[in-house]
Amino acid sequence: MIALAAFRMAAYVRSHRVYQAFLLALAMLAILYGSRAPRGEEASVLTDGAVLIIPVLAWAARSLLDTEPDRQREMSAIQAGGRGREVAAGLVAALAACAVLAALALGWALALGISQSPPTGVLAAALVLYALAALTGTALGALTSRAVITSPAVSIMALLLGFLAMLLLSASPLRWLTVPLIAWMKAANTGHLLAELPQLAAVSLVWCLIGLGAYVVIRRGRSL
Repeated sequence: MIALAAFRMAAYVRSHRVYQAFLLALAMLAILYGSRAPRGEEASVLTDGAVLIIPVLAWAARSLLDTEPDRQREMSAIQAGGRGREVAAGLVAALAACAVLAALALGWALALGISQSPPTGVLAAALVLYALAALTGTALGALTSRAVITSPAVSIMALLLGFLAMLLLSASPLRWLTVPLIAWMKAANTGHLLAELPQLAAVSLVWCLIGLGAYVVIRRGRSL
């Protein structure tokens, strides 16, 4: 499975699709961190970056999963010992790609987005949020990949609308029905991020696992 995941990562890089997400991430980060935030705003700046990078991560995950042709995917399932291993390898590769881009976003924020080093607690919270962002992007990208949504146009619209739905729901009283992205930002802006992080992280993790589980169920029930 690890070998297949590495193969998919290599194919993603060789196909040059990786540059789509990479350049999009660079453009977004350049705009978001065009000037350093004042002291005391470290938590809100880092949290905003974790939220806004999610659609880019979802694009990267979707693109990686779509790189391999459908028939090649079937052959990979046979060689890997079953569809479950093939699906798991794809998710591992997608999560790895998202993790690299999330690390780039966090590094950029720390180097160019804030005026001073954040407190240890804030930095630890940021690491958790960026890890959750990578999981969220992986789940959203997987659920909008070609193996789930065959139409490229519908797939792209579903990805964007899915992210917008997360924002709208998390800004409403129904925020616990999705990854509570706006709740992340509100907690950071009000100085309550560390206190509320365990609850926010738990809810976010549950919804990420539900999304990934739904993808696995859909994939295992289809011929591709």
